Amino acid sequence: MSTTTPSPQEAYIHGQLVNLVRTGQAVTRPALEQQTRLGRKVVAQRVQQAIDVGLLEDGDLAPSGGGRPSRLLRFRAEAGHVFAAVLGATEVTAAVSTLDGTLLASLHEDWDAADRPDETLEVLDGLFVRLARRTRVEPWAFGIGVAGPVDFGSGRLVAPPILPGWDGYSVRSWLRERYDAPVWVDNDVNLMALGEWHKGTPNDGRDLLYVFVDEGVGAGLVSRGRVFRGESGAAGDIGHTQVTEDPTVVCRCGRTGCLEAVTGGWGLVRRLTARAAESPLLSERLAGQGRLTAEDVGMAARAGDPLAAAEVESGARLIGVTAANLVNFVNPGTVVLGGGAVRVGDSVFEVFADTLMRRAGTLAAQRLRVRPASLDFREGVTGAAIMAIEQMFGPASLGLWIENGSPIGYATSLQRTSVLEGLT
Repeated sequence: MSTTTPSPQEAYIHGQLVNLVRTGQAVTRPALEQQTRLGRKVVAQRVQQAIDVGLLEDGDLAPSGGGRPSRLLRFRAEAGHVFAAVLGATEVTAAVSTLDGTLLASLHEDWDAADRPDETLEVLDGLFVRLARRTRVEPWAFGIGVAGPVDFGSGRLVAPPILPGWDGYSVRSWLRERYDAPVWVDNDVNLMALGEWHKGTPNDGRDLLYVFVDEGVGAGLVSRGRVFRGESGAAGDIGHTQVTEDPTVVCRCGRTGCLEAVTGGWGLVRRLTARAAESPLLSERLAGQGRLTAEDVGMAARAGDPLAAAEVESGARLIGVTAANLVNFVNPGTVVLGGGAVRVGDSVFEVFADTLMRRAGTLAAQRLRVRPASLDFREGVTGAAIMAIEQMFGPASLGLWIENGSPIGYATSLQRTSVLEGLT
């Protein structure tokens, strides 16, 4: 590790140069000079330093514009790796990514996380250990998504409705006790939105609203590549929007009439368990297992069971109405439907999209694209990896560790810098 600390200006300049290459905005030395208005000598020195530590490398000659051709610069995404994860209420997914957000490997495990934060992190760490052995790499940083509101600055959960026992829990602290690498934590749906914005198909760079429908219901908004979190991290918590005055619709958050209690997987299970006798498929599953699951309801709807199909489509319609209200307010270019709902079948997406487009205002819907999630249910870990990458490669952050060649050992300063800079 270098014993000298670069000045904030030096750190920013160095980070800016590498990021221009990393993002493809400038991929030759003359282009870097033009973009930054820095002198040739400064650019040459900084680029060479980035080459020496393995972040950049020289490539082929650029097409000639009439003078001496310049050599292309390439960002070496394989130089380091990020470990990413999404911790849901009933499952844990972990992955390893290169420095451009490309997943190399992933693992998934069903797991009930309620009231078991420490045990859940032990399960996650076990997945990380297996992935490290499989890929033969070590983490430069961690990106973690959690099913609940997160205070982004501290990495602590804030009263997560579907994760009892996790209020105030610091995923960051747990991992930092075991790894000398920076850790960033965010709400899982925010990261799903970020993953789809960066890697989803089609990729058009427009503002993106991601609507998640699974056991719970949530939303995430990415505008110009940045996640909108709100003042206290509660942005996108649409599952607890009141949609009915029915006092019998009690939500897990303790309130009544929440969207999630009506349309979320657990809400459907509760309602259809009481009516299972009306469905041969559901009554058979209930008798055989002693309980129904959201997967059982989805399977029955996919198989054409009238009761399950009607409830699922009614839920899709209500979520479409809710999403239309959001579209009218934030005017995104793309709306993505993700989560277990898209496993049920095309009809769920079609009902959602049709309802949204009919309810959205004419101007807001004019150029709107509505599509299902496109990353094979890996958008969460993809977004978690990208979050960590964007944090450690922020111009002010990268300059802090580039002389060392990796961010290992710089966790505290990187986490502080990224929060102060307000990075995505």
